[in-house]
Amino acid sequence: MSERGPVVCPGDRLGQESNYIAGAGTYGREGFIYASIVGRQEVTSAQGDAEKKLPIVTVTSMKGGGKVVPQIGDVVTGRVTRLRQQAAVVDILCVGERALHTKFQGQIRTQDVRAKEIDKVTIPTSFRPGDLVRAEVLSFGDANFYYLSTAKNELGVVYAESPAGVPMVPISWQDMQCPQTHVRERRKVAKVVQNTQEASK
Repeated sequence: MSERGPVVCPGDRLGQESNYIAGAGTYGREGFIYASIVGRQEVTSAQGDAEKKLPIVTVTSMKGGGKVVPQIGDVVTGRVTRLRQQAAVVDILCVGERALHTKFQGQIRTQDVRAKEIDKVTIPTSFRPGDLVRAEVLSFGDANFYYLSTAKNELGVVYAESPAGVPMVPISWQDMQCPQTHVRERRKVAKVVQNTQEASK
């Protein structure tokens, strides 16, 4: 038996690993389970001896139309698609907790990566292609293009995979580590926000 929940975005917290098993479309980090894709959250009851097995939380990809449009000041979630010398290019996936189905792109420029020591910022040590980032919309470029910022503590990379294909764990505001190989990589890491979507208790 499964229970359908809300639409979630990458980086949204779904519950604790002590209460659920991370299924498709999710990943575990520091004792919690997070969404790795845009979609509908579902919780499937344990099969067999329910007292010994935990329910499984998954995220099912959603397709279809949508009319949500990013606005200045919105916090968005997106996937880094490529790096330029002075900016990271991002496909915007969510506005707040609302999933987008129309393609919008943004750029995070070096001067908008963080608030301090801007002259020391480089794009390759802040983001990598495939990273999921949380950012704020600063201004419009053209109809489908936005300038984004990760300068606040709670903004930045919320999900990254190591070369081994394993979700990385943040160990500081500027470093992430592969729990399998222990390889470290530099990132502009987002501070975990506590009041995200959680699975039904």
